[in-house]
Amino acid sequence: MFYSLSFYSFVDMLHQIHPNKIRQVLLLSVVILLAILISKEMYFFLGGFMGAITLYVIMRNWMIKLISEYKWKKWLAAITLILSAFIIIVLPLSWITSIGINRIKPILHHPEILTQSFETIHQYLINQYNVDVLNADNIAKINVQLISFARQTIGSTMAGIGNLFVMFFILYFMLVSTFDIELWLRKHVPFKNSNVQKVLSEFRSMVYSNAIGIPVVAMVQGLIGLIGYWIFGVEEFVLMGLLTAVASVMPVVGSMAVYIPLAVYQLSVGHTWQGIAIGLWGFVLIGSIDNVARFMLQKKIANVHPLITIFGVIIGINLFGFLGIIFGPLLLSMFIILVKVYVDEFGTYDSDEKLTILP
Repeated sequence: MFYSLSFYSFVDMLHQIHPNKIRQVLLLSVVILLAILISKEMYFFLGGFMGAITLYVIMRNWMIKLISEYKWKKWLAAITLILSAFIIIVLPLSWITSIGINRIKPILHHPEILTQSFETIHQYLINQYNVDVLNADNIAKINVQLISFARQTIGSTMAGIGNLFVMFFILYFMLVSTFDIELWLRKHVPFKNSNVQKVLSEFRSMVYSNAIGIPVVAMVQGLIGLIGYWIFGVEEFVLMGLLTAVASVMPVVGSMAVYIPLAVYQLSVGHTWQGIAIGLWGFVLIGSIDNVARFMLQKKIANVHPLITIFGVIIGINLFGFLGIIFGPLLLSMFIILVKVYVDEFGTYDSDEKLTILP
């Protein structure tokens, strides 16, 4: 009797719901399910898709200028911009990456090289300062982490070739459909026109800040580091310069993760003045260049809070690997922008209410 009453109550409840609501819920459920399945299978190409969006934002104004002012064909303008990106971005990065891989491979094949270097530093710290930081257990852990990171970086580099093809493939169709994409966004994004413009404007600023600012700061720091390492007689000054550039985007420690151990190593092998010089070069020049270049670029492009960069890099590396250095802060910035837009669209605020600061 109880089950029959419950069934009839359920049927009555369904009769009270408008059929359009039921169809809407069913349709949304199917759309969400398909989106999850597609995203799961296409996750491998997420880096390529994000790269295409980033380059599209950077090239958008050039594309419009070539089409509107110079009357180029859409396909010709798109191919020209893609070839320019390939020459300016991909070829130099490929050359730098190949140099880095060639320098790292001997260490991967002979990890004892790294172990001996840390052991030398360990003995120096013990003898001079009685500091037992790099004991056998810690050295083993550091070696495992560094070797694992190097292998993952090389592996992600190889996988990035596939994402590179996907990126340019998607980018071509985005550039060709520039006007259609932006018209569709303005019509279908569920925000007020003012908020649509705000989202697009802030998104462009964030893309420029992350896609241009972070690599430029990294390259400047790496170049300054390379010059200093060469001046002070470091054997692998090219590799150390590349590692300084990569480490510059690491949260909190930054390029200090390279030049401080290198300075200590130089001291431990008896190169006293070189070690002191590298330490001073790192603190005075590399560190200052980081602050000055980052400040100038952020002032010119977008005022990105340092915490967004730090946490964005952590999130991005876990999601995208090495490319997450750029895409991570971008995702976090977009999340904050969308929260602001949501509050503006659906939040309520009493203009007569006064904001008070608690003591």
